[in-house]
Amino acid sequence: MTDRPVRTRYAPSPTGNPHVGNIRSALFSWAFARARGGQFILRIEDTDRNRYVEGAVEAIMESLRWLGIDWDEGPDVGGPHGPYFQSERLPRYREAAELLIERGRAYRCFCTPERLDALRAAQAAAKQPPGYDGLCRRIDPAESAARAKDEPHVIRFAMEREG
Repeated sequence: MTDRPVRTRYAPSPTGNPHVGNIRSALFSWAFARARGGQFILRIEDTDRNRYVEGAVEAIMESLRWLGIDWDEGPDVGGPHGPYFQSERLPRYREAAELLIERGRAYRCFCTPERLDALRAAQAAAKQPPGYDGLCRRIDPAESAARAKDEPHVIRFAMEREG
């Protein structure tokens, strides 16, 4: 057990209006923090720009206010551990991802959404569980770094194949 104050975080994604599952998560985190004399933090998980819905951040905050759920740190009140929009933390995440790549714990994947859709469809047709086949894991690190300058990619963890 620790004597440190409780800090809970609610990190909704602004991909639409809040629903009962979102509100349940917020309520439990808020109630736990308040019952323990701790802090409740609102951090908006806005990194999925393809599904971002204009006005959703405001709807999230308004729904919490309507329910009487207040926050100690967040986009509109600030605080010592900002920023409170995940997208504003992307430079930190890029730095961490590059470090993982350098250490061989992650790799760049250049597969297109179309390739991944086709892979999932083939796996479903063969009654296999869906999963990435590791195609880009085999790309030479120097080639990967060169391609990353011009090609869209994601970072995948280099998980062990067994165990």
